[in-house]
Amino acid sequence: MTTSHTDQSWPTAGLSFGGDYNPEQWDRSAWRDDVALMREAGVTMVSLGIFSWGLLETAEGVYDWEWFDEIVDLLEAGGIAIDLATPTAAPPSWLLAAHPEFPPVDQDMTRHWAGARLGWCPSNPDFRSHALRIVRAVAERYGARDHVVMWHVSNELGGGNGHCYCDVSADAFRRWLMTKYGTLDALNAAWGTAFWGHHFSDIEQVLPPRGNDAKNPSLMLDFDRFSSDELLAHYLAERALLAEITPGLPITTNFMVGAEPDAVDYPRWAPHMDIVANDHYTRSSDALPQQDVAFSGDRMRSLTTDRRPWLLMEHSTSAVSWQPRNRAKKPGELIRDSLSHVAHGADGVMFFQWRASRAGAEQFHSAMVPHAGPNTKIFREVATLGGYLQRLAPVLGSRVRRASVGILFDNEAGWAMRAGVKPNNFLPYGATVRAWHAAFWRRGDGIDVIPPWHDFGDYETLVVPQLFVVSDDTAARAADFVAAGGTLIVTAFSGIVDENDHVRLGGYPGAFRDVLGAWTEEFYPLQEGETFELDNGWGGAEWTEHVHTDSAQPLARYRGGHLDGEPAITLRTLEGGGRAVYVSAGLSGGAIDALVNDLIAAPELAGRDPDLEIGVRESDADRFVFLINHGEKPATADVDGHELLTDAAVEGSIVVPAGEVRVVRSPR
Repeated sequence: MTTSHTDQSWPTAGLSFGGDYNPEQWDRSAWRDDVALMREAGVTMVSLGIFSWGLLETAEGVYDWEWFDEIVDLLEAGGIAIDLATPTAAPPSWLLAAHPEFPPVDQDMTRHWAGARLGWCPSNPDFRSHALRIVRAVAERYGARDHVVMWHVSNELGGGNGHCYCDVSADAFRRWLMTKYGTLDALNAAWGTAFWGHHFSDIEQVLPPRGNDAKNPSLMLDFDRFSSDELLAHYLAERALLAEITPGLPITTNFMVGAEPDAVDYPRWAPHMDIVANDHYTRSSDALPQQDVAFSGDRMRSLTTDRRPWLLMEHSTSAVSWQPRNRAKKPGELIRDSLSHVAHGADGVMFFQWRASRAGAEQFHSAMVPHAGPNTKIFREVATLGGYLQRLAPVLGSRVRRASVGILFDNEAGWAMRAGVKPNNFLPYGATVRAWHAAFWRRGDGIDVIPPWHDFGDYETLVVPQLFVVSDDTAARAADFVAAGGTLIVTAFSGIVDENDHVRLGGYPGAFRDVLGAWTEEFYPLQEGETFELDNGWGGAEWTEHVHTDSAQPLARYRGGHLDGEPAITLRTLEGGGRAVYVSAGLSGGAIDALVNDLIAAPELAGRDPDLEIGVRESDADRFVFLINHGEKPATADVDGHELLTDAAVEGSIVVPAGEVRVVRSPR
């Protein structure tokens, strides 16, 4: 069966707005009320069927479509587009009872019990056959409906089955290794198996990194890569079937991109997405959640080489339910978070979920319609946001203004940091990257958080924070970046190993030693509670190094202790103006801010109110300035144009009330 759909750049006519809709949780009498409330709130699209497999296929090959037909018809009558899910995140109880071998197995060889999400081994070919059967059935029945505008493959792949250590996975891992390395000799060399006498003479001797003892870090890194590839293979199998049945209908799956290493390698998955989509939730314990929103958006649009708009598939209207203490969002925070995602490149704002559940594991997770109903702060803000997004329709398809700062982030570096033992086993990769992002974000710099293989040429400043794994190609392009006049900032524990997790010899940070003109003889990780000071008054914790300079000059030296007087931060300046900075010390956030301000010229928006976040998107004809006031006092910005949310002319400057957002449109 084919469909009448044609290729389109975005699934809705304007910015998409809505959330996960799970009508099966409610009596049918509520469905019409739901659609009426969706229209009142300005909802344009819902994600449907994500956890519906067991109610659609009640036994193998036996389907109950009647209830789903009704809700699909109701949404069509209400003018609500459908982001239709393949329900493979939630295998039915009857299937798992018949196949107890399907759930994944932990590294201690404990098999998961049924009852959680994504309860299946990604390498199991029998499970995939069952999954493709329900995918085909759903696609053939609903894929031709005009208001089905997008495919949502499974849900948060890797969120419950990121790794499986079962025998089926072990066999798949061996095949993956032989495809990658070709021979056992090459595998033994790549893993350094001469250490501890772990040389393999037969591929059948290779096992996943089971158990809790110290394990080979090269093996662990390859198993992370394999696990990501296995989940990608499942996605691609579903994608191929959907593309065959519904050509022209965009296909995606929802990522979980944040500041920590991802469950799977999203930058390497992104080329397989027609629309890149993300789920993002702030943490109650986060001292600066608005910067976490910005960081996620700066990563999302940088997953694709053309930095195209992306879709926020899920976030929360208020508190979630899975953190130790779940903070409710303050008045206006729902709107600020949502429009900050748009400012950072999202062309749609979706939530989990439409109506808060009465029962189940996430019954206290906030929703667009809370337990108290529509006469609530949450629903009023949801409806206000829906109106705002309608007024922001001209933003659709525009791009975030060119960034001057590129920050490298690579899942493989994060995975390798936790694979095997390290001089300090508590160095937080994601927190380090985010600390450097925060320093530039506070200044108002445009930032892209990019994979190491993307082009560096568009940036004026390139930051390499704790990029433990670095290829020769990345190191060479970083050197070329400096030679072309850019400023490179490399932080401690970057460039230490190659792609096989082998230490680069000749002094740390091996991959960047030449371009930095400085090298480290020995690491001096600090003990818990210890701190250090530099001779310029800066300080920090966690990490120090014994640094030597060749062609670099010290910018700051350690003060006191056994490293007294030794270089801590160095600068090499090339004749063409390029600069390479090495930060060997684990600087505090304030010291990072001071260093950035000393090194990098202030951006165009310098001097703004520190609580006022400013983002800029541009189309061929227009410029859209997003002004998000995270503070408790009004903030002023210099800008001209037309304010879209209040429909008011702006001449010279605008006052943004405390906790509110303004978006000013002007010709480019």
